[in-house]
Amino acid sequence: MDADQLDFLITGHVVTPGRVLGDGWIGVRGETIAALGPAGAAHPAARQVIDARGQWILPGAVDAHVHCFSEPAEGFTNATRAAAAGGVTTIIEMPYDAEAPVVAGDVLDRKKDRLRREAVVDVALLGTIRKSGGLDAVGELAAGGVCGFKASMFETDPHRFPRIAHGELIELFRRAAAAGLPVGLHAEDGEIIAEALAGWSGPPVPLAHCVTRPPVSETAAVAAALELAAATDVHLHIYHASLPRTFELVAEARAGGQPVTAETCPHYLFLSEDDMDRLGPFGKINPPLRSAEAARGLWDEVASGVVDMITSDHSPWDIAKKSRPDDIFANASGIPGVQTLLPLAYAGVVAGHGLPILRLAELVAANPARVFGLAPRKGQLTAGADADLVVLDPAGTTLIGPGAMQSSATWSPYDGMELPGRIGLTMVRGQVVYDGSSVTGRPGGGQLVPPLVSPLAGRSAAAGP
Repeated sequence: MDADQLDFLITGHVVTPGRVLGDGWIGVRGETIAALGPAGAAHPAARQVIDARGQWILPGAVDAHVHCFSEPAEGFTNATRAAAAGGVTTIIEMPYDAEAPVVAGDVLDRKKDRLRREAVVDVALLGTIRKSGGLDAVGELAAGGVCGFKASMFETDPHRFPRIAHGELIELFRRAAAAGLPVGLHAEDGEIIAEALAGWSGPPVPLAHCVTRPPVSETAAVAAALELAAATDVHLHIYHASLPRTFELVAEARAGGQPVTAETCPHYLFLSEDDMDRLGPFGKINPPLRSAEAARGLWDEVASGVVDMITSDHSPWDIAKKSRPDDIFANASGIPGVQTLLPLAYAGVVAGHGLPILRLAELVAANPARVFGLAPRKGQLTAGADADLVVLDPAGTTLIGPGAMQSSATWSPYDGMELPGRIGLTMVRGQVVYDGSSVTGRPGGGQLVPPLVSPLAGRSAAAGP
């Protein structure tokens, strides 16, 4: 066989960093991208040619917010099958596992073993710390290959999902910064929420979940987090921001030189508290759905460039844990979303709001890969990067419905929505894992992706756009 021969040559509109190669081509050899070219440029011969002319060839999405093990029925295989079907080639997995949160090296090692056996797409892992007394594990987890840490300012469970006190947070920030790793926060103020819950005298209707987690419970926590992080050199990331005001605070801090990024999620862009009566428990999320005005404001922040990434916050609860329409507070919080992330983002960012396809690639691939130290291997179509890519047909459509869901959670809050654009192929390191109709990747095909930054390069590599 000719040593220069490509395994795959794919023709189409190739979305590279900063430029679209219209009617161009991308060549894959082994697990990596061998070469790219514009229309008419000469290229090596290939064993297989995929004609995607008129379609987008995008970098595989990097979903930076996925919970595979909060719901034990999900696991790596179900979540990563859903990822493959949705054009997500790398997930960043949260550390709050129901069995044992990732607070020590031995727990991390067990999780890496499962990943190697069960994952269909590639996975990067996060670590966390115990409510108290767990800071010494930061170095151990960093050495074990986590791409960052996650902590919460709100407590749902003192063992699995504790609130980390401010003094512990500052020390976590210092130690993570020394390791060149970012720290992401679930930013909600528990005291404000507790007061709102205590003052709620109405029935436990769906909207009560939104009312008892008011906007200030998020923005106050974000403001505090920014001040705590400013006392250290850490790169701070704000998870699942639901309000334009949150992004205003982040933008102000960034303008002052602070390394900080923030994400939002499709549910805050496409849904609002007006949908709570219709969705009931299936709309219960933390932070909650906000006003329709807030959703419109978030789209403005996406367009302005302030939003760094769009992630799913994939939380695939079994339907039995969303079965109490009579009492919204008795239901689990969270929704599945890794399979619908890219279809919704394309429908909203490009088809819906007319933003450039390059902006979509930043939001769902390049920026999350950069922030968590996975670039240049992940998140971009450049020679030498992993051959992670998605073919998306803008003339096609995607119907969200139970029959298509690969997650153990067969439901979606978007059930019945028909979106512009259709994913026709997902490739991970040169292997087709989704062929447009079926998941073809197998458990064990995914790999652990450790961060590529060094401790000294960490902050500059993760400084965000």
